[in-house]
Amino acid sequence: MKISRQEVENIAHLARLEIDDQHKEALCEQLSSILDYMDKLAHVDVTGVKPASGAAFMQNVLREDKVFPSPGPKVTLANAPEKDEDYYLVPRVIT
Repeated sequence: MKISRQEVENIAHLARLEIDDQHKEALCEQLSSILDYMDKLAHVDVTGVKPASGAAFMQNVLREDKVFPSPGPKVTLANAPEKDEDYYLVPRVIT
């Protein structure tokens, strides 16, 4: 599948990227090459092939949830750079 220069410009616009003319031509070729390869993969016969093991097929091992008492503000605020009674003081983000 051939990607046109106009399609590259549209993609760049949507991604808010500025691309010079030299790079546009290179991107046309690279994206076309990627799509051609994907097209080849789509036509590969995989009947009878078992899926490879990977993260999608792994069994998630979870630990049992246990309830522990809170250590309290004295411990949790011990290393806080700034605090006010039982609260962290942080820089204001919204003006």
